[in-house]
Amino acid sequence: MARVTANIGMDDYKVDVRAGHHTLVSDEPEKIGGRDAGPAPFQLLLAALGSCTAITLRMYAKRKDWPLESAEVAMRHLKDGETARIERVLTLSGNLTDEQRARLADIAERTPVTLAIKNGVAVETTLSGS
Repeated sequence: MARVTANIGMDDYKVDVRAGHHTLVSDEPEKIGGRDAGPAPFQLLLAALGSCTAITLRMYAKRKDWPLESAEVAMRHLKDGETARIERVLTLSGNLTDEQRARLADIAERTPVTLAIKNGVAVETTLSGS
């Protein structure tokens, strides 16, 4: 189970995020009123997708004893009117066969965060007592 808290004070758009014992800041770019003190929310979403993809590929290659030296996951969130999509490009380094590369690309389509984004995750919002 993942647990994260996000807290915004009086600074426009700057959010203090706590994930376990890690802390980070999210903000909006200056051009829309933020101070660019940290990644914007959609950058954090892409970071979650990219890191989950890279970790899953490393785990799979390690389990198969494949020579994956590195995996770079480059992503862009694009929106055209009401239609949004994420472009993801994998750059795999190592002495991998074409079949191994194809299998890793297939695995990338089924990582936990990929599936959560593709299938949608229910979000239930409640108000606390304070």
